[in-house]
Amino acid sequence: MIPMHRLFVALRPPEFLRDVLIDTMEGLDGARWQGDEQLHLTLRFVGEVDSPQANDLADALSEVRAGPFALQVRGVGHFARKGRASALWAAFEPSEGLAILERRVERACRAAGLPPETRKFVPHVTIARLNASSGPIDGWLARHGRLTAPEWPVERFVLYESQLAESGAVYTPVVQYRLVN
Repeated sequence: MIPMHRLFVALRPPEFLRDVLIDTMEGLDGARWQGDEQLHLTLRFVGEVDSPQANDLADALSEVRAGPFALQVRGVGHFARKGRASALWAAFEPSEGLAILERRVERACRAAGLPPETRKFVPHVTIARLNASSGPIDGWLARHGRLTAPEWPVERFVLYESQLAESGAVYTPVVQYRLVN
């Protein structure tokens, strides 16, 4: 059996921002709040790949050239599936630096033989996952709609491996890549 690796490329928020996000994690019945170690901004979900392709991806990502930039949290949002809220997240102001990095990561993924990403890039950090038993989200969205935090200086991105467990996904950093001008 060929070992498979479930991978994604992301930014890890600094501790001060994770603390701000954790402070929003209350007041909604049935929400499955993310743990500190699960908070990240996904640049590209890769999915399951074999070891050779994982190595090709790690090599391609090492060729990504982008400078450091800053991100600013601005409010919250939600995703819906079949008309029902499925996730709550922190939103970010548009950032040219982030857009450049996301495009270059996508280019590296394609260079490693991955199919193109078809979903629109929506920069966010997931705060909670929701299901049919979760309560109404309107109150939570109203309470945190003006969420802000100090600026986040982004200086690296990370290739993560995700392992699914009963308690939720466990994310392990595989390789960190520095952003340099």
